[in-house]
Amino acid sequence: MTDMSTALPPGTILGYPRIGPNRELKRAVESFWAGRTDAGELEAQAAALRSRARARLAELGLSRTGGAIPETFSFYDQVLDAAVTVGALPRRFDGLTGLDAYFAAARGTSGDAGERAPLEMTKWFDTNYHYLVPEIGPGTAFTLDASRLVAEVTEARAEGYETRPVVVGPVTFLLLAKPDDDAPAGFSPLSRLADLLPVYAGLLRELREAGATWVQLDESGLVADHLTDTADVTPEAVHAAVAEAYRALATELDETQRPAILLQASYGDLGAALPAVATTDVEAVALDLVRGSLPDGPVAGLESKTLVAGVVDGRNIWRADLSAKLDLLDRARSLGAADVVVGTSTSLQHVPHDVAAERWQDEQLDANLHAWLAFADQKGAEVAVLARALAEGREAVADEVRASSDAVASRRDAAGVRVDAVRARTAALSRHDFERGEHDARVAEQASRLSLPPLPTTTIGSFPQTVDIRRARAAHAKGELATEAYEQAMRDEIARVVALQEELGLDVLVHGEAERNDMVQYFAELLDGFAVTSNGWVQSYGSRCTRPSILWGDVSRPEPMTVRWTTYAQSLTEKPLKGMLTGPVTIMAWSFVRDDVPLAETANQLGLALRDEIADLEAAGIAVVQVDEPALRELLPLRKADQGTYLNWSVGSFRLATAGVRPDTQVHTHLCYSEFGEVIGAIDHLDADVTSIEAARSRMEILPELRDEGFGRGVGPGVYDIHSPRVPSAEEVVELLELAVKTVDPALLWVNPDCGLKTRGYAEVTPSLEHLVAAAREVRATL
Repeated sequence: MTDMSTALPPGTILGYPRIGPNRELKRAVESFWAGRTDAGELEAQAAALRSRARARLAELGLSRTGGAIPETFSFYDQVLDAAVTVGALPRRFDGLTGLDAYFAAARGTSGDAGERAPLEMTKWFDTNYHYLVPEIGPGTAFTLDASRLVAEVTEARAEGYETRPVVVGPVTFLLLAKPDDDAPAGFSPLSRLADLLPVYAGLLRELREAGATWVQLDESGLVADHLTDTADVTPEAVHAAVAEAYRALATELDETQRPAILLQASYGDLGAALPAVATTDVEAVALDLVRGSLPDGPVAGLESKTLVAGVVDGRNIWRADLSAKLDLLDRARSLGAADVVVGTSTSLQHVPHDVAAERWQDEQLDANLHAWLAFADQKGAEVAVLARALAEGREAVADEVRASSDAVASRRDAAGVRVDAVRARTAALSRHDFERGEHDARVAEQASRLSLPPLPTTTIGSFPQTVDIRRARAAHAKGELATEAYEQAMRDEIARVVALQEELGLDVLVHGEAERNDMVQYFAELLDGFAVTSNGWVQSYGSRCTRPSILWGDVSRPEPMTVRWTTYAQSLTEKPLKGMLTGPVTIMAWSFVRDDVPLAETANQLGLALRDEIADLEAAGIAVVQVDEPALRELLPLRKADQGTYLNWSVGSFRLATAGVRPDTQVHTHLCYSEFGEVIGAIDHLDADVTSIEAARSRMEILPELRDEGFGRGVGPGVYDIHSPRVPSAEEVVELLELAVKTVDPALLWVNPDCGLKTRGYAEVTPSLEHLVAAAREVRATL
C-alpha cells in the first residue's frame, strides 16, 4: 500500500462546478465550435477557469496541499473524458485527434467533416446531468492517453497546489458503457475489465510521476441497482470486479508507482457493496451520507483507511444544519476508520457557484433566501467549518453553528412555507381525482375530433429561441422594453412559428414557446412557493446550462399561466395545436426542492395547480394538451426497494394533473434521455393518450420493450436527434420509421423529434423538419 503518511487534510470536496461563475466555459466552447477562436485560446480560457477554481477553494478554507482540492474540469463530460483517456472512442472517430475527436464524439459530425453519429446521451444516475455513453465491444483496443490529466496536475503544482485528479473508476466506466455495434448478443462491457486495468495502472503511474499524491476514482455505479443487478451483471459479479480492479491498482502497485487512492461512491447507499470496497487496499473511501445510510457499527477493512464522510449535500442548495452534521460525523467515527475526514456527498457540479451572486425578484424573500441557501462556495466553506470542528472541537466553531441553527429556524417559520388552504386541498383528494375514463372509448372520441392521418407529425413544443427573442426578453426584464411591445414581439414570433409549421405540413402544431425562458422557470415565476435565481447556473450537458428554480414553500396557481398564448396561436390555424405544460415531477426534478416536507405532498400540490391550468385550456377550446415529464425516470431511486413508493406518487401526480379532462381531449406526454425500459410500466400507468420519447441516437431500441410489455397507447419515438447539430436526411428518418413500424402497430405511431427545438437554430431545424415530414409521408404511403 501507499505510505499512509500521505494523509488527506481534514476537509475535502468531491468535485466543483466547471462552467465558471458566469458560464465562461460555455461561451469559450461555443466560440470554438463556431470557429471564432482556436484550440489554443480555448485551452487558455480553460486553464484560467481551473486556476480560479483552485484559488477560490483555498480561499474558502480547503488545504492547498495533500489533495484536498480535486481536479474535476471537463470541456464536456467526465465519462467522455475517461473514454478518451483509456482510448475507448468508437472506430467511426478514427482519423480525428485532440479536441476534434473529443467534440465529434459528443456532438457528431456531418457535411464536409463526414457523417459520424455522436455517442448516445443519458442521465447520470438520478440527476439532471447527462453523460455520454461509452461503446465497448470485444474488439475495443484500450490505449492510455494521460496527457490532459498529467498536464492539469503539473499546472496546479506550478501554482503551488497539490491537487487530486478525479477519474471515473474502471468498474463504473464499464457499467455505464453499452455494447458496441460489433458485440454479440449477451456481451457485457464489464467482461473487458482485465483488459482495461493495465491502462488504469499506467494512468496511476503517470500521475504519480507528475507529482500527484492522491487520485480519486469515482465508482458510483456501485450504488445503482439498474447497473449492478441485471441479467448480464449480477451483484456478485460486480463485487468480484471491485476486488479484481483494486487488487490490480491498489495492491499490485507499490508506493513508488501510484498516488494514494480515494474510492468514492456517491448518489446513494453502497449497501452490500460496502464490504467489497472496504476490504480493498485503497487508502480512503468516500460515502454519501445524505442519500446513503450510515452502517450500524464497525465495518471490517475500514480500520486501515480514511473515511471521507459525505455529510454536506452536494445536490441541493439548502444551508446545512451544522449541529446535526457534527452529530452525524460523531456517528461516522463509530465505523472504526483510521481517520474521518469531512466531505461533500457528491461532486458540487450539481449546484450553482455562489449565493452572493444572486438577486431575488421578490424583495421580501431576498434576505431570507440568502440566509437559507448554500451554493458550491458556501458548501466548501461548510466543509471547512466542520473540518475545523473535528480538529479543534465544537467550541471553536460555536458562532458558525449558532448561525446555521438560526437560519434553519428562520426558514421553518417563514410565511408561505406552510399554506393551510393548499394543505387542506391535497388532504381532501380521493382516488377518483386520479382516474380518467376507459382508454379505448377516449381513443375513438379523440380520433373523431382531431381527424389525423396515420403517422401524424408534430414537434415536442419549443422552437428555436432566436437572438431577437432573447434580446427582447432581456430588454423587457431591464425595463427597457415596454410590456405591450414585448408581448407584441412574442405574438409576432408565435405567428411566424405557426406559419412555418403550416408550410412544412406538420399535422399537430405548437406555439413554439417564444415567451418561455425555460420550461420550468417559466412556471416557477407564475406559481406561488417558488423563487428563481439570477445567476444560479448548473451544467446539464456539454455547454448547456440551466438555472434551477428554488421550490421553498407550498405551491399554488394564482392565475392562468399559458392560456392566452395558446389560444392566440390556435386562432391562427385550423389544425389542432397543443397546449404545452411541464409536469409536476419534472418541475420538481429540475428545481431545487424543499427538503422539509415529503416529496409526494409537493408533487400533489403541483398536480393540482396544473389540473387547474388544463381545465382552463380545455374550456378555451384546446383539443390537445401535452404535459412533459422528461424527468420521470430521472428521479427513480437507484435501489429497487425504494422505487415502488416513488413511482406511486410520481405517476399519481401526473394523473392528478390530467385526469379531469374530457374524453375527447387528447393528453400527450414527453420523456427524453433516460433508460425507459426500467419504467415502462409507469409510463403506461401515466394513462396519457400519446407518449413521445427519445429514440434517434439509440435507433429505436426502446420499441421492442414497449411491444413486449403490450404498450397499447400512442407513441412517438424521436426520429431527429436535436442534441446534435446534424441535419438528418429524409432517407435516415425513413430508415428509423421503417424500424418503428416493424415493431409497433402503425396506428399507434407518431412522428416527432427527440426533444424540443429551443437550443437549435432555424438553419438546422427547418430542413430537419422538412425531412421528417417527407419521411412520414413516404412511409405512410406504404401502410
